[in-house]
Amino acid sequence: MARRRLLQPDRWPVLLNLPADEDSLIRNYTMSGDDLDRALRKRGHHNQLGFAVQLCLMRHTGCLLAQNDAAPVEVVSFIAGQLGVGSAVLADYGRRDNTRREHSAELQERLGLRMMTRADQRAALVASIDAAAATDKGETIAAATVAAFRSRNVLLPSTDKLERIGTAGRAVARKRVQTSLLEGLTPERLEAFEQLLMVDPAIGQTRFAWLRALPEAPSEKNLLALIERLTFVRSFGLDPRRRERIHPDRWAQLVREGAVTPSWLASDFNAGRRHTLIAAQLIELTSKLIDATITMFCRLIARLFTKSKARQDQRHLDARKDTGRLLRMFGDTLRVLAETNETGEDTFKVLDREIGWDRLVQARADVEVLATTAEADPLLGAAERYSWVRRYAPALLDAFTFRSARTLDPLLTAIDLLRQLNRDDRRGLPAKVPLGHLIQKVRKLIAANGKRDRRLWEIATLAVLRERLRSGDVWVEGGRAFRPLEAQLMPGPVFAARKEADDLRLGVPRGADAWIAEKEQELDFKLKRLSHQARTGKLAGVRMDDGVLIISKQRTKVPKAKVEAAKWLILDRMPQIDITDLLAEVNTWTGFAQWFTHLRTGDTVRLTPALLAAILGDATNLGAKRMADASAGLSERQITWARLFHIRPETYKAALAAIINAHLAHPFAKLWGNGTTSSSDGQFFRSAGRGAKRGDVNAHYSGDPGSKFYTWVSDQHGHFHVLPMGATEDEAVYVLDGLYGHETRIEIDEHYVDTGGASDHVFSLFAIGGKRVAPRLRDLKDWRLHAFEDADAYPTLKHHIGERIDAAAIREGWDEALRVGVSIEDRIVVPSTALKKLAALPKTNVLSRALREIGRIERTLFMIEWYSSPKLRDRCRAGLNKGEAGNKLTRAVFFHERGEIRDGSFESQAFRASGLNLAVSAIVLWNTVYLSRVVESLRTEGHDLPDDVIRHISPQIWEHINLTGIYDWMREPQPEGIFRPLRTVKEKLRDAA
Repeated sequence: MARRRLLQPDRWPVLLNLPADEDSLIRNYTMSGDDLDRALRKRGHHNQLGFAVQLCLMRHTGCLLAQNDAAPVEVVSFIAGQLGVGSAVLADYGRRDNTRREHSAELQERLGLRMMTRADQRAALVASIDAAAATDKGETIAAATVAAFRSRNVLLPSTDKLERIGTAGRAVARKRVQTSLLEGLTPERLEAFEQLLMVDPAIGQTRFAWLRALPEAPSEKNLLALIERLTFVRSFGLDPRRRERIHPDRWAQLVREGAVTPSWLASDFNAGRRHTLIAAQLIELTSKLIDATITMFCRLIARLFTKSKARQDQRHLDARKDTGRLLRMFGDTLRVLAETNETGEDTFKVLDREIGWDRLVQARADVEVLATTAEADPLLGAAERYSWVRRYAPALLDAFTFRSARTLDPLLTAIDLLRQLNRDDRRGLPAKVPLGHLIQKVRKLIAANGKRDRRLWEIATLAVLRERLRSGDVWVEGGRAFRPLEAQLMPGPVFAARKEADDLRLGVPRGADAWIAEKEQELDFKLKRLSHQARTGKLAGVRMDDGVLIISKQRTKVPKAKVEAAKWLILDRMPQIDITDLLAEVNTWTGFAQWFTHLRTGDTVRLTPALLAAILGDATNLGAKRMADASAGLSERQITWARLFHIRPETYKAALAAIINAHLAHPFAKLWGNGTTSSSDGQFFRSAGRGAKRGDVNAHYSGDPGSKFYTWVSDQHGHFHVLPMGATEDEAVYVLDGLYGHETRIEIDEHYVDTGGASDHVFSLFAIGGKRVAPRLRDLKDWRLHAFEDADAYPTLKHHIGERIDAAAIREGWDEALRVGVSIEDRIVVPSTALKKLAALPKTNVLSRALREIGRIERTLFMIEWYSSPKLRDRCRAGLNKGEAGNKLTRAVFFHERGEIRDGSFESQAFRASGLNLAVSAIVLWNTVYLSRVVESLRTEGHDLPDDVIRHISPQIWEHINLTGIYDWMREPQPEGIFRPLRTVKEKLRDAA
């Protein structure tokens, strides 16, 4: 295989910062009077110009103008103009090499520069090796090489020399990575690596493909399949700590490259590179398989108890006839008792006459059965599936080593006992059984029959293990997703130093007392004001009914008729366009395709249409193969290659940022907002095929399995972030992810969500980060207000006041709360990771209590404003409406397979979501550009289109865009600065005909 260049020749001038525009020339190549005097003292125009060019190039770039080098034409022309000579005379400067060398020596002395030595070359090589230790990207390595020379005041050698030094440094770095990962591995072990790429007749595919095809649908069979894969990977004996020898960025690149490299391509690599990629994959798969197995275990246990509860509910429904009969009998009995009490008759005689004593006695057993069913603990129902749990529980416990933050943790003792019982094949429990990990209610249930029930004890222990794993209180060696929250935050000493230096950069002060005092005063005043306004009827759109504040239904203030008329007037003039051309034109405007760099080389994509087709394949739910079938001029191999090596989560994110930033900068987008508010919402998509096995059923949407794409939309309608999530997952834990996970220039201050996106922990983390969440709370009257005083201090609001704020809990956990906030702000921990851990922690946990109390204060202040401010209610409704409008557009684009998700893996769904978000954002930008042109044209014709009407017309429209059909990628896009002609009334009538 030919050696790959470090940089393409046309990239060196960019790296060396050679000017390409007039501003750069003026800034860097304007000569001073002294410069001109020195140059003009040289004999002959050619020597004057040559000296001046050398001076300017050395001073600005550190480059030496060698005899056969050609200086940039723009530079020569600009300098010649200052000297008053013709630029063509420079051709005579190279005829006498001595003159050039003399000028060079004079300038080196004046500028403090010198020629390269072997020591300088070695230093540059070391710099290139250090850069290549983190990345294979040629531009980064070349920049480090150039910087090493410049830091030593050395004139840069030729680009060919720089290329050779950087390439050598990259080769050394690659060799070191190989050594770090493969050192000590025997030839037999390396041969086993090779066998991973061969088709194994036993499974009908390569073991490498088998390892990477992780089953995600929760079932005991799939859990055992994950454990089987984990055991296989562990058999290679690769210590996961080998990864610590490699720079994290280089490691991430190795893992990504190995993950997308098919077996047929890996066989073309040299043995060292191939073995390195396999070793990295095996080490990474160890952690991935551990996390996947524990995640599936947690889902299986949760499903076990969910089904138990569902069976109990079904039993209640099945017994409704008996329940009704017994309730009627009970009602008749109460009536008879009341009558006999008034008449003085013998109660038992009347009961026997009216109801029948035998019936009452017989009903006793039925009542006890119904009462027992109604009060049954879900653990009893879960134990009914004990044999199902036993199919995987022993293998799970044997596969992992659990660790706990608690010393002598009774849960770990119970797990050890379970392992021993499984090995000894014992069904009963010994006399002494660990019970300290179980609550009192469960202990009594286990010993209800005078003897501890093995089934109940084991199921209860596994349920506690699940909860402790989710909270991070118990973790598994080698895993990453289930580490304690403490291990994922900013290190304690670093946080302490930042706090001491008052460098937290949060939305709250570093001291708890100052914040509490401020909030106590603010909360008291605003509650009293709300109380006064409610009592005097001064709350706009709010009335008090029996002591309860009720918000009247808001009427829309949008001039619907005018907006609808303007919308169709504008749509009639919008140019019709195919989605392929739209993506190509948006790429011309923003250059978003350049961000899809090659995984290994960092180069831009060679065949842009193939990249755009791969993106649209994700966006429309077609995939690479079907997109190739529907495309003219592109093959499946071309599209697949672009998808494998250029499309990654980080490239999707960078490309999306280019589109969103362009939209943010467009003047017309200011009509909808300034980019400081946003909303987020989950959109449900049904699952089918392999995706149905992974999907969850959420009765709120339908009885079908599915997943959600959770999308963040700015006030300008820009879809700036998206992530896939389970249909039953809590949206609240993800709300902050989009605000910290995007790479655009958008800065969000206020964020709108529905009820599902709100929790006290969410309120607290928003406030700590200096942001504000504004949820549209369902059943607002059922949410309590909280104060530092008792409810008696606000008698008008006594029906709304809940528990008092626990200031002591805030003080106790304040520093840890700030540490979580700083860790989120610095992108050390993903917000959803922290919120999931916090939700799983017991209510007595210091950090959880502190954040809950902080959240109660912030939620109360928000609710007070919600009751008091119609403007806030309007803003929130308008913000959420923009997100809902976006859902209609995404549904239209994501049309293939009836919009059903058929991908079996979360990773594949993430690509679908990212492609959909990018395509929708491109549509929004294109529409914004042409909306502005249409509105301007219509206003010129005399149409009355005020901004107050236009701002209600969303750019999330698609009636004029052809989303389906044969995709022609070979058409040339519109040149930059040249726009499509707007449609005319005649064209509209002709199209209609």
